[in-house]
Parts: sequence; C-alpha cells; structure tokens
Amino acid sequence: MQKITPHLWFDYRAEEAMKFYVSLFKNSKIVSIHRYPKGMDDPHMKGMEGKVIHGVFELAGQQFMALDGGPMFKFNESISMYVDCKDQDEVDYFWEN
Repeated sequence: MQKITPHLWFDYRAEEAMKFYVSLFKNSKIVSIHRYPKGMDDPHMKGMEGKVIHGVFELAGQQFMALDGGPMFKFNESISMYVDCKDQDEVDYFWEN
C-alpha cells in the first residue's frame, strides 16, 4: 500500500462509483470490498446492509479508498487522507503535529 491514500465518502453508491472510475482509466481495478453486515442495530445505519464499509480501488496505479457512510453527511468535493503508519510512534508523530 502507498503511504498516503485519498479516501472518498459516499451515501450509498461507493461500489457504483468505484466501478465507474475503473471503467474510465486503463490499468485500473477494484482491489477489495468489505460490506456492512446484516442485522445491524444502529438506527443511523438503517439500509446500509451490504453496502461498502471499506473499499480499495486503483486508477492507473494510484490507490483510493471509498465507503458508504449513509445520508448523514453528503458526498462533496472534500476528501480524507489515509496514512499508512508503520507503528504507534509514527501515529503519534502525525497526531501531535
């Protein structure tokens, strides 16, 4: 995995978006999809069963992450950055700075 990976939030259509993006760029693929489980009790997660809780895809060699977060927060132009840290010291460094 690369050091820094852009992470995109969707309401309910992360898998659809990943499939669309990989169809546009050569040498692209969906790496993995993990789904919300059945039988969740959280009322905020109603309707999320089977949706993407964590997905990884590559576009021309660049990795991205995606998730379906539900309708509480709308998809927009902002992104999050996932940083792959080697140990707790590195996590602490980024957290403190």
